[in-house]
Amino acid sequence: MVGNKYDSHSRTIQNPVIGDRVSFINTARETNNEYTLVQVELAPKGGNPLHYHKTYSETFYVLKGNLGLQLGNQKMTLKEGESFAVKAFEIHKFFNPSDATPVIFDVKLEPGSSGFEKSLQVLYGLARDKKTNKKGIPKSLYDLSLFISWGDSHMPGILSLLEPLMSILAKKAVKKGRDQELIKKYCTI
Repeated sequence: MVGNKYDSHSRTIQNPVIGDRVSFINTARETNNEYTLVQVELAPKGGNPLHYHKTYSETFYVLKGNLGLQLGNQKMTLKEGESFAVKAFEIHKFFNPSDATPVIFDVKLEPGSSGFEKSLQVLYGLARDKKTNKKGIPKSLYDLSLFISWGDSHMPGILSLLEPLMSILAKKAVKKGRDQELIKKYCTI
């Protein structure tokens, strides 16, 4: 995979709470669901918790800096030009080990995931509107449940016990029309 530099403002979203930026290079719709390709600028010490996806794999390709990746209990650091593929159902997280500089990397999801694309646009929009906490997590449980559902994000271990509750809340949010409100307000790509 070759790293693209895409700077169209209409296809780039920014999270002011956690300081990250995501550019949508190719969406699932544009690739006939073959893949989704995004470019991420991850702030120093940024990252996400351990999780897994059931419906897509992710390939990380580092363009600038170093990207920390944890697969199960194994941690590794990918350097510029290196890549690593995480299969569906593999527990993982990514993080920026640097205290000072962002890391820039591409993530290719296969097959493409319009739900993932939607989840990021909504999450970053909520952050811009100050509807997340200081870690960037939606304050509303309905919004959080939709984010988890759309992104096909699953937590391992004890947090997996919350999945049935999140599923119920996501269904209630859909019944209330909250999903359509969020899509209309934040999904532009």
